[in-house]
Amino acid sequence: MSGTFVAVVGPSGSGKDSILESARVALIGQGDIVFAQRRITRPASAGEDHHPVGEDEFDAALSRGEFALTWQAHGLRYGIPAHLVDVVASGGVVVANVSRGVLDQLPAVFTTVRVARVTVSEEVRLTRILARGRENAAAAAARVARPDPAPDFAVDLEIVNDGTLDEASAAFAAFLWQVRNTVRTPR
Repeated sequence: MSGTFVAVVGPSGSGKDSILESARVALIGQGDIVFAQRRITRPASAGEDHHPVGEDEFDAALSRGEFALTWQAHGLRYGIPAHLVDVVASGGVVVANVSRGVLDQLPAVFTTVRVARVTVSEEVRLTRILARGRENAAAAAARVARPDPAPDFAVDLEIVNDGTLDEASAAFAAFLWQVRNTVRTPR
């Protein structure tokens, strides 16, 4: 039996982490839906559930084969833990916020991949990025101006996150239930 890896993608400030957290809370108790905790070379911060690591620790984990997938963006390094490959292989659904730049690599790591893209207007994105307080105005504007590295990549769900968080997370949670039920239904 094989499960599914659900890649959540979208530009910085689109609300991916908020939607993921809200859906995670709504789906507590569903052990076969696992929300990946990424390792990131950034200190802990509000609004994003990640395992903060330093560069040396990231390099050591990489050399030990602890990542299923890694990428670099905005001067940071990101990693998805390798054990999640086994979760998908055993029939689970793994959900992770990943870079649009690694979408083409996912089928080589996971048998079944579904993609959910989150979008929002550039004005809202810029406001959200600045509110996080991680970057100055020039760096925030550069994030908003960054071109989409995979604009034509087919997606299974598109969430235009211009409504409420409840609306966006409900749509995402319903999508995850659908994916979960597809995994559980014999083909």
